[in-house]
Amino acid sequence: MSDPHNVFLISSALVAVIGLVVLITAAKLNPILGLIVVSVALGIAAGMPFVKAMQSFETGVGATLGHIALIVALGTMLGKMMAESGAAERIAHDLVAFFGEKRVPWAMALIGIIVGLPAFFEVGFVLLVPVAFTVARRTGKSILLVGLPMLAGLSVAHGLVPPHPAATMAVTIFRADMGRTIFLGLAIGMVAAALAGPLFAQFAARRIQVSGEGGMAEQISEHHLPRALPGFWLSLFTILLPVLLMILGSCADALVAAGSGPNAMLHFIGNDDIALLIGVLVSFLTLGRAQGIARSTILRFTNECLAPTATITLLVGCGGGFGRILQDSGVSQAIVGAVTQSHFSLLLLAWLMAAALRLATGSATVATTTAAAIVAPIAAHAGAVRPELLVLATGAGSLIFSHVNDGGFWLVKEYFNLTVVQTLKTWSVCETIISVTGLVLTLAAARFI
Repeated sequence: MSDPHNVFLISSALVAVIGLVVLITAAKLNPILGLIVVSVALGIAAGMPFVKAMQSFETGVGATLGHIALIVALGTMLGKMMAESGAAERIAHDLVAFFGEKRVPWAMALIGIIVGLPAFFEVGFVLLVPVAFTVARRTGKSILLVGLPMLAGLSVAHGLVPPHPAATMAVTIFRADMGRTIFLGLAIGMVAAALAGPLFAQFAARRIQVSGEGGMAEQISEHHLPRALPGFWLSLFTILLPVLLMILGSCADALVAAGSGPNAMLHFIGNDDIALLIGVLVSFLTLGRAQGIARSTILRFTNECLAPTATITLLVGCGGGFGRILQDSGVSQAIVGAVTQSHFSLLLLAWLMAAALRLATGSATVATTTAAAIVAPIAAHAGAVRPELLVLATGAGSLIFSHVNDGGFWLVKEYFNLTVVQTLKTWSVCETIISVTGLVLTLAAARFI
């Protein structure tokens, strides 16, 4: 950290983030324009050639959109079918009836963990957000009181619990026991999700008033065609089908011989985009034709819901561009270097390394895998900490304070119709509670294991 150039890079990144918030909130600049201006300005300030800075930003946008564009589009189509057919209302009604209105936030947190286990955060988000909006309307509760617990559940599964891809890769890198990691991850994750979800949501919902629903919420509103609602189990099967396919894909090597035709097929249908595509096509049958909705009407639904996704998709892509600028300008390396030079326990080092990478790149998956690769050789020589705890400490660090270079930040902002400051006060704080709670509980577990 004593290197003046590294100090300058980290300070410049901090100024860039603050500047972006000011441009969007005080100057009322469109967030997409703000991200472009701040990203390129940071690259130039860090010493990148003018053209290289813009090329780096474009590369980050393209790489991010390659993952997120299809997910948002397909997830929105599935959400539209669930709304128009009444499936989202059916699930919401039965959830409220079973758990009771007072326990709905807890139910949403649990559902978030279940759906989030095999799926990346963005996939789980677009699958569950129609249910969250419908539950909020039916109970008359703030979307924060219903949505934040769902987000907390998804985030916990993303960072702490295999078979989610990031946690699974960390298990492999640290050579941890999969079963023990799942058990500890669920135990710690459920406590973290409870604090960051239902409990924090009650605090946030009383203090932050969310304005009227935005364009994305309108696409999944309860204006379905007048007819009997589809059955609960049919509705649940339709929304969980992509999740089940992803689980099959992740277990393909354990189910059939690697390299075989069936193995390749399971990996294919377990791909995020293919699983969602199959889910959308099946919804046309289970929630469309089976409910008496004409093909022309289904086509109209899928056309109507795509237009509002343009803003979200571009925002997420520009967030990826900002993250790429942080990497190519050397800011990410400066942050990691500053953490590496500090002398901490291995668990704290793993957490700090992942946290630094998360803040620098915006990706929890990149933070987990990169930090694990850095810390694993050190841990192998030290040999004083259980590898399962290192997996959890790394995963917890990767969830720290989601901000403007994280695609999930913009998804939450746009779908929940929040301002940037409101998103920082709610979603970013929710993530930080999970991260810090995960670290504290992992350090506590280390005293007994």
